[in-house]
Amino acid sequence: MDWSKTKTIFIITFLILDLFLAYQFLEKRDEGQLDMIAEISIEEQLAEEKITYISLPKTPLKESYFNAKSKVFSDEEMKKVKKQNVTRLNEYVLQGTFNEPVSLPDSNVSFRLNQFIKENILYGDSYELWDIDKENKTITFYQHYKGKIIYDNASGSAMLVIHLNDQDEMVSYEQSLLSNVEKMDDSQEILPPIKAIENLFQKNELTSGSKVTKVELGYYTFAPLSSSQVLTPTWHIVVDEKIDYFVNAFEGQIIKKGNS
Repeated sequence: MDWSKTKTIFIITFLILDLFLAYQFLEKRDEGQLDMIAEISIEEQLAEEKITYISLPKTPLKESYFNAKSKVFSDEEMKKVKKQNVTRLNEYVLQGTFNEPVSLPDSNVSFRLNQFIKENILYGDSYELWDIDKENKTITFYQHYKGKIIYDNASGSAMLVIHLNDQDEMVSYEQSLLSNVEKMDDSQEILPPIKAIENLFQKNELTSGSKVTKVELGYYTFAPLSSSQVLTPTWHIVVDEKIDYFVNAFEGQIIKKGNS
């Protein structure tokens, strides 16, 4: 027997065994750490990072997808509008121009603007004020359905945008509307709001000291088409009163991020 070769084989064998045992130990340790992390609730994780959030809404456990058609405004409807000139920008969008510029209200701005469109815009009670952007000279209203907002969508099929002149007076607008909203399928369970917040946290969208300042359930367009839309339940989450997140309430992915 060649003792030198045998000794070398033993040494190599023990080294391989040591490496295997070390790997097994590290793997078990990592699993233990992961189990420990998993046992910490999201509320505790957020508290450790000093991330705070408002009182979360109590919402129904189930929601559905909805299908909606882009409305084609009739000539008879357009004739009902007073003190403005209304034409069709395209098949689904109206374009209106006020006969005289309209000043913005000095107080109770949101309430009075919502009241203004109810009284002066076709189906004005179907919209809700979203944003006043004096830099870009626009006021944006989103359509709502059953008390929930249909958020910004690529096709712009459920919104009213009013344009301002240099004196910040309302002078013209574009309008679109969804109609014939129908439930597409059986109701499904939605993610609770804390789970949507957890998803933002896991994607590193919430940093230490962040404040979740608004959480509400609405709808977002899914696979938008020019003539119809599919609406999916969506959590709208505002962070630090300036960053908007839209989180799919069924699947949890972030649909969109933007600035308020």
